[in-house]
Amino acid sequence: MEKHGVYLGPRLRRLRKDLGLTQAMMASDLEVSPSYVALMEGNQRPVTAEILLRLAKTYRIDVSALADDSMPELLERLRSTITDPIFADIEMSPLEVGDVLSSFPGFAEALLRLYAAYKEEQLALADQMQAAMRGEAFESGDPVAEVRRFLSARRNCFPGLDAAAEKLAAVIAETGGLSAHLLRRHNLRVRRLPPDVMSGSVRRLDRHRHEVLLDDCLDSASQNFQLAQQLAYLELDDEIAALVQEGNLPTEGARRLAHRALAGYAAGAIVMPYKQFAKSVEVRRYDVEALARQFGTSFEQTAHRLTTLQKPGQERVPFFFIRVDPAGNVSKRLDSANFPFARHGGGCPRWSVHQVFLTPRKVVTQWLELPDGQRFFSIARTVSSGGGAFGVPNVNRAVALVCEASHADRLIYCQNGQTVAPTPIGITCRLCQRESCTSRSEPPIGRQILPDHYRRPDAPFGFSD
Repeated sequence: MEKHGVYLGPRLRRLRKDLGLTQAMMASDLEVSPSYVALMEGNQRPVTAEILLRLAKTYRIDVSALADDSMPELLERLRSTITDPIFADIEMSPLEVGDVLSSFPGFAEALLRLYAAYKEEQLALADQMQAAMRGEAFESGDPVAEVRRFLSARRNCFPGLDAAAEKLAAVIAETGGLSAHLLRRHNLRVRRLPPDVMSGSVRRLDRHRHEVLLDDCLDSASQNFQLAQQLAYLELDDEIAALVQEGNLPTEGARRLAHRALAGYAAGAIVMPYKQFAKSVEVRRYDVEALARQFGTSFEQTAHRLTTLQKPGQERVPFFFIRVDPAGNVSKRLDSANFPFARHGGGCPRWSVHQVFLTPRKVVTQWLELPDGQRFFSIARTVSSGGGAFGVPNVNRAVALVCEASHADRLIYCQNGQTVAPTPIGITCRLCQRESCTSRSEPPIGRQILPDHYRRPDAPFGFSD
């Protein structure tokens, strides 16, 4: 501790609010003036050793709970933000960034929120431009698109939620598991019931009977995930609600979808705690199936979690994740790898994610090259949900993880860094200028189609120069 105290303004304010106290009430308890409490909360006065001792004695708290362990994380986020090209002409040393955070923490937080909002607007503008190029109307009220922008602007990474989930996971492990923790902490028993009794639900909280009900056709990975998600709603809901509020989502539908997405994020963080999972990722060299066996999760849950490992200072390979059905409909998309996937219209049929349905549950790798020369490495496999009993419908989908080619040698799927000839793909047919593609379904924007009175090319369309 510094000789004259430490600045703990935000932590002190949160403690006071958690205790349900006004500044005047806390000032009376600590025998100081209300204005002094306000100054300490505003980081204009330090919290001295004497005040810390009074806090500990008066409210019976461990003073270590006031330690600001988020500062290194915020510093990394702030430094990462300053590297954005929009700030390229501003010279700011790492020391100056640290000074801003320590001296003006509220301003630093405001800048981070504003930057996140800026990234969301950039993504929205890209959606509008792409829709205009396709001659489509841009639906700004689409809640799914709004939530995707919300997640993408933050690279699908929420360090604060990860930290809270990691602490909860440690408590759960000490208690004896998810079911034991629900019983001990919330007086909730876990019961597994057949689908006809569950009436179309896979999980239901029955507060009257103090039970969490699960569909007994769920496999063990899905059961654990559902229990973890219920715990997220019970114990991390305040953190989730704060993140949703910060997102400033324009519609109630989008806010509800974002809340659900973050609860799922928290569930994944509980069953696959960040530090432990990030360490195992390096040891296993991103072997999704091996990681799934280690953590008792499904292939899809594990692949999804790999997209979230962008905690400042503890980053792993950034991935793009997508889940599609046999008809090509996209039901989930997460991006931390800057993969230029089409947000409207169909994807490229030459990408293996659309072909793995022919080889169920087999991991298929592929090198990809976009028309501008960018190269990526793709891992794709089918996954299934539902089923579990005779007559229960089974849903088959395909998931893919994509990273930039420069990261591929860190993956077990790329043996000895060897590459094969990449498959030329496009973002979507309307934006792809590859003239000889035999898989093309539409002509690209801006090209004149040639008649085929005298010559019929192999490709579906011939184009004038």
